[in-house]
Amino acid sequence: MPEATPLQPSHPTDDRGYALLYRISSLIGRTEDPRTALESILADAVSTFGATSGSISLLNPDSGKLEIDVQVGLPGDFDEVSLRLGQGITGWVAFHAKAQLVTDVSADTRYIPLRPDIRCEMAVPMEDNGHVLGVINLDSDRIGAFSQADFELLIRCTHEATAVMTRLWQLRQLREKARQLESMLATGQALVTKVQQAELFETLARDIRRITQTRASTLHVYNRSTQSLRLVSFCSDSQEAAPTSEDIALDSCLVAGVVHTRKQIDFPNVRGPEFFDLLDLPRDPALRSVLCTPMMIENEVLGVISVFTDHVHRFNNDEKRLAAALASLGAVALQNVRLYERVFQSEESLRKNEQLTTLGLLAAEIAHEIRNPLTVIKLLFGTLGLDFEQGDPRKTDVRVIGEKLDQLEAIVTRVLHFAKAPSSVHSRWSIQEIIEDTIVLIRLKLAQSNIRLQFTPPPKPIVIDVHKGQLQQVLLNLLINSTQAMPDGGDIRIQCSIEQREAQKFLHVDITDSGRGIPAPLQERIFDSFLSGRPDGTGLGLAIAKRILVSHHGDITLQSTGSRGTTMRISLPVV
Repeated sequence: MPEATPLQPSHPTDDRGYALLYRISSLIGRTEDPRTALESILADAVSTFGATSGSISLLNPDSGKLEIDVQVGLPGDFDEVSLRLGQGITGWVAFHAKAQLVTDVSADTRYIPLRPDIRCEMAVPMEDNGHVLGVINLDSDRIGAFSQADFELLIRCTHEATAVMTRLWQLRQLREKARQLESMLATGQALVTKVQQAELFETLARDIRRITQTRASTLHVYNRSTQSLRLVSFCSDSQEAAPTSEDIALDSCLVAGVVHTRKQIDFPNVRGPEFFDLLDLPRDPALRSVLCTPMMIENEVLGVISVFTDHVHRFNNDEKRLAAALASLGAVALQNVRLYERVFQSEESLRKNEQLTTLGLLAAEIAHEIRNPLTVIKLLFGTLGLDFEQGDPRKTDVRVIGEKLDQLEAIVTRVLHFAKAPSSVHSRWSIQEIIEDTIVLIRLKLAQSNIRLQFTPPPKPIVIDVHKGQLQQVLLNLLINSTQAMPDGGDIRIQCSIEQREAQKFLHVDITDSGRGIPAPLQERIFDSFLSGRPDGTGLGLAIAKRILVSHHGDITLQSTGSRGTTMRISLPVV
């Protein structure tokens, strides 16, 4: 093996060296594309040193091999040549991080002939902070074609080229991160608007595949009670390759380790025989590497999102952090969707409770109206003195009529007692807390109706003695009426004030909307039962609200109405 040449220069840089160094350093301002810069560096080097051929090989972090990135004077298929570290002169230079000048390659046992005419070679490592990034090679068809001065100049030029390429690679990386950040922000904004799980899952799987620029992505939801996973979204150009959408036992899944450890796991190649029986893998033979990331909230795994590449790939820390951030966004969005579903269920429950309350009030009203004439009938029947002889069938009729009158009275009494709300359900509440809880229940409906709600809390806490559920029912009824009066959107304002009435303070809650107002013929009778200005209305909402507030020693009134909106006032005694 020829003796390695010294790395320290012994000759000053000549004019051609200065010109080459200038052209290399000026690439920073002339191009932003790393490949264009590499091609320019190699072309200038081949021209300056009179080389017959040349190449720049870069270290592939996935395979750990040197791969020719750009070349001049070599056959076209040489772009696919890769060398292990230590293999050939180029691999030796990369492995030992030492430049080599070989004046006669035929005498060097390390040499691997890439072109039969090569006789002389220079190879210099592209090194940055102790890490070899690649190797610059120059070849000649003449033995001893490169001098020691040429060798030392190439070392200087390689150092400058490495600095230039490092900056360009960093610039490209920063731009890629900026693109990813912008995409993540757009994804986050899109996810928080989703209120349906299916739509959320589809958006998340599609966006994570697009941002990570991978071949396919899957999203599985984890069921803790059954220890199983279910595919909820699959994004790929080959949709027929989707894995099974049925519930899969955790021990039959690739991502079982992710669920157990609550950590990211990547697999370099899922084409091995040990992966064939896993049911959560897509049926795409082109897939190679996979990164699986848990979707977690408060250390609880909600699901697992996986991205697949079509080549063997080693996921770096930046890619893992990106996937983790997207999975976190997805977990928060999924939690929000589930909370929205609970709100929907609560709203439906409130509606059912309102219907039951309506039926109860109607039953009590009917029973009350029946009791008075029934009492009269019973008293008059008792004074008739209908006493027939024994054996007369009318005597039995009189007895049956008396029993049925007693039975009807008992039924009416039970209905009235059942409809009467027990006083124990009343308790002391802050009006601010009741209003804010009610706003939470209706906020989604307001958002869907394009309605802005403004609540101005009172400057000091105001405490009232009420049945919270019934008062919320009144507030919900008024807010829903306001939304129906503004089909194209608008504004609702809630304000609280205190009025002193002799020895008692009263709370006023004013609810003002910007709707179309209440028609004049209905304004005097809006609290009557079964009166409604809408074809689909029951006419019971305001009547029930009136009864509830009266039972609380309060009232509800129409303060004002017109084409610019309506104000309803709730009044309640303050504790």
